[in-house]
Amino acid sequence: MSAPGTGRRAAVFFVGNRLMLDEGVGPAAYDAIVEGYEVPDEVLLFDVGCMSMDMLPYVESCDVILTVDAVDGTGDAPGTVYRFPPDAMARHCGAMASLHDLRLVDLFDAASLLGYEAEGYCLGMQVDNMEPEEYVVGLTPAVYDALPLLVETVVAELDRRGFPLRKRA
Repeated sequence: MSAPGTGRRAAVFFVGNRLMLDEGVGPAAYDAIVEGYEVPDEVLLFDVGCMSMDMLPYVESCDVILTVDAVDGTGDAPGTVYRFPPDAMARHCGAMASLHDLRLVDLFDAASLLGYEAEGYCLGMQVDNMEPEEYVVGLTPAVYDALPLLVETVVAELDRRGFPLRKRA
């Protein structure tokens, strides 16, 4: 199944832990897209928790890979949305660092060794609190209020790459 008439496919990995406040912004965006949009067969959406090498087959079978994740250390206000290439998060901490150990660039590096190629982008949101004193499902107010912007950014990025989603009626 591919984009109509193109033979292309896309995968979106929504990364994060729903039990850690803003750490769950990726899964919250996943829920909003699944509930609010008609997703064509050529677009695969995954609520993955943490990135792992289990996603490697999707790099092989898809032309576009997006990750949606929390970012921290940018100095910008919570709820600020970012779009950047995978290597912008490559192997360092601080601004533009994913909050997860395996990054999209690592997945692409492994895929490249196996001869696979895909176009990839990271979409992220600056978090406010991802270290609650106890497990909490939900987002802080600033991140919750900005969630529609992150969702619109994901939808626009897919559309820009030739994978339009339609809002549900």
